[in-house]
Amino acid sequence: MVSDPIPLQEVEPLESIVRRFSTQAMSLGSLSPEAHKTLALAMNMLGGRSNTGEGGEDPKLYTEEPHAANKIKQVASGRFGVTANYLVHAQELEIKMAQGSKPGEGGQLPAKKVTEYIARIRHATPGTPLISPPPHHDIYSIEDLAQLIHDLRAVNPHARIGVKLVSGAGVGIIAAGVAKAGADVITISGHNGGTGSSPLTSIKNTGLPWEIGLRETHETLVRAGLRSRVALRVDGGLKFSRDILIASILGADEFGFGTASLLAIGCVMARQCHLNTCPVGIATQDETLRLRFNGKPEMVVAYFRALAEEVRNKLAELGAHSLAELKGAYDCLRPRSVNYAETPALALESDMSFRIAPQQAPGLHAAVGETSVMPSLDFPAGAPQQIRNSDRSVGAGLSGDLMRARIRKSAREGIVVQEFSGAAGQSFGAFLCSGMTLKLSGEANDYVGKGLPAGQSPSLPGRVRRAEAMCWLETQFFTVPRPVSSSLRGVLASALQFVTAAHSRSSKVSASTVAST
Repeated sequence: MVSDPIPLQEVEPLESIVRRFSTQAMSLGSLSPEAHKTLALAMNMLGGRSNTGEGGEDPKLYTEEPHAANKIKQVASGRFGVTANYLVHAQELEIKMAQGSKPGEGGQLPAKKVTEYIARIRHATPGTPLISPPPHHDIYSIEDLAQLIHDLRAVNPHARIGVKLVSGAGVGIIAAGVAKAGADVITISGHNGGTGSSPLTSIKNTGLPWEIGLRETHETLVRAGLRSRVALRVDGGLKFSRDILIASILGADEFGFGTASLLAIGCVMARQCHLNTCPVGIATQDETLRLRFNGKPEMVVAYFRALAEEVRNKLAELGAHSLAELKGAYDCLRPRSVNYAETPALALESDMSFRIAPQQAPGLHAAVGETSVMPSLDFPAGAPQQIRNSDRSVGAGLSGDLMRARIRKSAREGIVVQEFSGAAGQSFGAFLCSGMTLKLSGEANDYVGKGLPAGQSPSLPGRVRRAEAMCWLETQFFTVPRPVSSSLRGVLASALQFVTAAHSRSSKVSASTVAST
């Protein structure tokens, strides 16, 4: 594929290249608020994307400093800080299935980093270590992942939905399932790089290099006819223009930077991130150390612009007009030694073409509004609207509509109450926002209260006087009255007594019982 050099003017412009760059998921908590904000400002100035990481984002940014908000918002198994307001302000929603530095483990934040500010953003308790369950506790199958993608698309139909996978053996098959589940972006995360809060035992000798996982994913999707449906992003220690070119040849469309972006704002690689003692105020919540932070958005902008310009020069040397032209051009690569060439995982099949058509336009997946029931916020009160089990994520869609109406200042005052009758499908009350109450007479499928809703979702009133359990979630009560038979009344009463006893030990959980007669 390598041809004669071409003039630099014929190569795609620098602005086009930097739009493919993103800073990878580093949470508000693992990084100091100042460092987190600096990265967001820089990427918004460039036209690229910054990622919130697992842990949420300060909602004040949306009204006071919208130019400092992250375009990519991550949703992980812990659901820290994931609210309807958080979701509707995203241009891309990334589901964290795994991360390269510690695959198979959930997110971790040591107690020293959970300050009052971080705890408020994450709806947690100050001074308490935060550990997400492993992702497979949240998503057992491709069907569960497809449902979460559907939920997020219901809340924010305008955002791209991404899924983050780790480079490993068989990741291509998983990526094919992710593409079929409706994702728009797949991120392949390599073992290199790391996290600003995990213990050293979690980030050593884990994962595989991104080159192996990226190549397998690209080839598997090509063979399955799915490659043009998704964009591939890669991360895991990318720093130089050479990394970008190799990633493009192996199939990447977009490129994520973690460590490199922190080096640009002054990281000295002290390896103390998990101890909350970062000497330059980047990976710490200590107020004294944070005063030492001297990073500015212009530093990150200068680094990425210089990187993109170097990429342009090397593209001109290769005779390629754009990064897209390199995709699948394995003949541009040569093994460093004959020993590597004989390794099956690294051997490139030069007789196969993995060139693909340009990525298809958005809109491949059916719009959420095409489901049979997706009511508007102002459907007439009175008789409950009929619902059936094929009507999924109804509450999620309504919450998204309500939040967008509030942003436009067009939402009506007071509590929005919606009544339904019948059999609700999955995720009936997922990601409810405050001020939203759903009432269901009938039955509901899985994930009624998915995503720690802040609204109220009473469902299933029974013929007998109901027993009502109320659990404190975020800032309001999530109420689930259930029909109680005489055989189950004793079991439910015991469970409520257990919750009531726990209330004396923690002010975060409360329970009350309405006696049945």
